Amino acid sequence: MHRGLVVVLVLLLPALAGAAPPDGDAAGDVERGRALVADRSASLCALCHAVPGVPAHLQGNLAPSLAGVGARLDTSRLRAQLVEPRRLNPEAIMPGYRTTEGLNRVAEAWAGRPIFSAQQVEDVVAYLQTLR
Repeated sequence: MHRGLVVVLVLLLPALAGAAPPDGDAAGDVERGRALVADRSASLCALCHAVPGVPAHLQGNLAPSLAGVGARLDTSRLRAQLVEPRRLNPEAIMPGYRTTEGLNRVAEAWAGRPIFSAQQVEDVVAYLQTLR
């Protein structure tokens, strides 16, 4: 009986702690994540954030710098920040990169489509973890 309880608790702990489960089928790829974050037309990250390795004149200043973000936030928090930023901060202006609802003035080409695939979220999380 105790063994069953331990198994249940181990399986439930991430949910109870609010951990966001991985979105992609495979582990994230750091280099693909780096490329996505740096590409202003693919991810929009550099429009609002300062991003290490991106020329200063192409970086934003509306949101916190991504320098050191891997030391400040754990994997679950990074993933949640990408997927559901308004859940963490209702005042956030950052879009949820996997959502298709609650968005304003979406270009026709993007209507009904998330910004990132589940695998792209994992790639970006893998890259952001390296920014320490």
